[in-house]
Amino acid sequence: MSKNKEPRPRRTFTPELKQQIVDLYRGGKRKCDIIREYDIANSLLDKWIAQADNSGSFKEKDNRSTEDAELIRLRKENQQLKMENDILKPSSADLRTKVNVIKANAHKYSVSAMCRVLQIPRSTFYYEAKAKQDESELTVNIIDIFKASRNNYGTRKIKSDLKDRNLIASRRRIGRIMKQEGLVSSYTTAQFRPQKDTCNESKIENVVDRQFNKQPYRNSVVSDLTYVRVGMSWNYICVLVDLFNREIIGYSAGRNKTAELVKQAFQSVKGNLKDIQIFHTDRGNEFKNQTIDETLKAFEIQRSLSHKGCPYDNAVAEATFKIIKTELVRNQTFSSLYHLQIELADYVNWFNNHRIHSSLGYLTPMKYRMITLKKVV
Repeated sequence: MSKNKEPRPRRTFTPELKQQIVDLYRGGKRKCDIIREYDIANSLLDKWIAQADNSGSFKEKDNRSTEDAELIRLRKENQQLKMENDILKPSSADLRTKVNVIKANAHKYSVSAMCRVLQIPRSTFYYEAKAKQDESELTVNIIDIFKASRNNYGTRKIKSDLKDRNLIASRRRIGRIMKQEGLVSSYTTAQFRPQKDTCNESKIENVVDRQFNKQPYRNSVVSDLTYVRVGMSWNYICVLVDLFNREIIGYSAGRNKTAELVKQAFQSVKGNLKDIQIFHTDRGNEFKNQTIDETLKAFEIQRSLSHKGCPYDNAVAEATFKIIKTELVRNQTFSSLYHLQIELADYVNWFNNHRIHSSLGYLTPMKYRMITLKKVV
């Protein structure tokens, strides 16, 4: 006898997350890896890529064909004609009859549209509609709906739920009752607005606070950039280090010290970026900018910044680069950026899988991860 499986909860993807996943694909990550790591359907990924290429927007309306848009317009016109046919007959009746007609059709058409067709002010309709409605009953229902929403609903959603209970009230009236009863939606709090800070004056705090040891897996990731001589010019490399086992989980190399180089390092990470909880860096402009803000927001990663002029706050990243410069850069001559990228990839593989670390009890990062996570399981 087969067991009934619980239906899988519906997942939602923000436009920012969709764009970041498309960027992972454009950055060279294989489709099969993205599908596995983020547990999404192949058709869904293809759809997002097509939308990004087509319009740059993930909204359905922005990706409709001309024929689809015309069909939707015609359907709206047809709905308008049906509404007018339903309510025009009593249009010459008295005010009370018009109000009753609007109330009777409120489940099918918008109140604003019917008021416009019947040529009565919307405020007049609400005033007449509430004349027979007991204020105390309305108040009890508004409080009940608000509490059931876990204090989240505002006037729009409460108005919709009231309609389901056959109660009609304007948003202004609902707002007055909410204020009267002290009901404040969670969404009415002041919204954060990004400010233009210099890198040394950012209000973001140091969440890691030099707690470099005994961090959970993928809880805190630190990063930094350093310069490398390539031919007759300077290039740069960026690494992402997991404080759990000092493993380099992401890396990149490029000609310029920019946010794009940091983003490429994120795109090289194997696994779901949402597993990362905190991203800690110094206060360089390559880390504190809109590009990195969008990446962290999309994958719900908390930012942490070192204090001004204090390299010890990012000591693990600094120490990792000292190792890289000693073991990779010092004895190498890189003829091109491609040469640097190849050697860096080979070194990261060795660093993670073969190089033992005294801070890990003389285990490699990979061995330490396997042993520790096995103990947890």
